[in-house]
Amino acid sequence: MNLLVADDHALVRQGLLRLMADAHPDWQFDEAGTLDEALAVLSAKPVDLLVLDLNMPGMDRDTSLHALREGYPETRIAILTGNEDRSVILECLSAGVHGYILKSDAVTQLVFAIEAVLAGHVYVPPSLTRLVQVPDHAPQAASPPQRVAGFTPRQREVLVLLAEGRSTKDIARRLDLGVGTVKVHLAGVYRVLGAQNRMEAVVKAGKVILED
Repeated sequence: MNLLVADDHALVRQGLLRLMADAHPDWQFDEAGTLDEALAVLSAKPVDLLVLDLNMPGMDRDTSLHALREGYPETRIAILTGNEDRSVILECLSAGVHGYILKSDAVTQLVFAIEAVLAGHVYVPPSLTRLVQVPDHAPQAASPPQRVAGFTPRQREVLVLLAEGRSTKDIARRLDLGVGTVKVHLAGVYRVLGAQNRMEAVVKAGKVILED
């Protein structure tokens, strides 16, 4: 298993990584302190589970979560947070995440939660199940949207603007999205195009648009 922990607090992510390494020494682990760093790992290698802090730099919460689910449908996502607000939990579950884990949970509960998510379940702490109705397994409706020529509809919009040579901030403004969310979509576009950098992506995007 490949586990990526993305949290801007080094003590949190390193503590969780040590905890999981002790429980599963045969797993592979990566860490990230920002959304950009997490995207770099996701674009470079397969990741089975992304454990993600909601308030990490670059995150737009709902829109970023939807974009991550679209761009990396093979990666399961679990939120690691201290937020117990019902609306936030429902927002995350609606975005298609597979787990909602509290930082205040006991050590054994954290390990159990991650193992449950990797086993195909949707996990919410017992203390919060009174607030939301949680399915036993991942919801069928969480499957990624149909792709056109390898791209999701939103990636297609980003692709067109990328081919025009527009900056990330300009794309965000035109599509009414957060910059962090656009970066998620761009990472997905780069992956489909097989591009290593923005310049190469712009060239390949132009060819895709012309051939469409």
